[in-house]
Amino acid sequence: MTVVIDVVDVRSPSARTAIGAYLRELDETFAAGFDVAEAAADEEALGGRTGRFVVASSDGVAVGCGGLQALADGAAEIKRMWVHPQWRGKGLAGRLLRRLESEALAMGHDVVRLDTNRALTAAIAMYRAAGYVEVQPYNDNPYADHWFEKSLV
Repeated sequence: MTVVIDVVDVRSPSARTAIGAYLRELDETFAAGFDVAEAAADEEALGGRTGRFVVASSDGVAVGCGGLQALADGAAEIKRMWVHPQWRGKGLAGRLLRRLESEALAMGHDVVRLDTNRALTAAIAMYRAAGYVEVQPYNDNPYADHWFEKSLV
């Protein structure tokens, strides 16, 4: 099966489907659950002139996603990166990550950051393998245990 990764409006049906699956999975994975309503409030930053949102789809079905938002210091932050469980281990997460890095460069950012939870061990390993280094916390995300950064230049 072929997967295409496209920039979409964060309010599009494919984006809403992917984000919904991502949020439900976090709520099931995190020991203390995840506040889905609170997370939905910051998604507008993933669109417009200062953000991007990409959806990976196969045969018209969303199988992955990820977003970018601009940070005040000029870096871009990767948010809402998710791959459907049936597509894990097939390289799609790496493709999504590289696409988000490419979009960040196109937007004029030379540094990307992200945060993640300790329960997401495969994601942490992927970020490290992709050249991300752990940094001091740059936000107050109550679900984050690790903060990473990568220079794109």
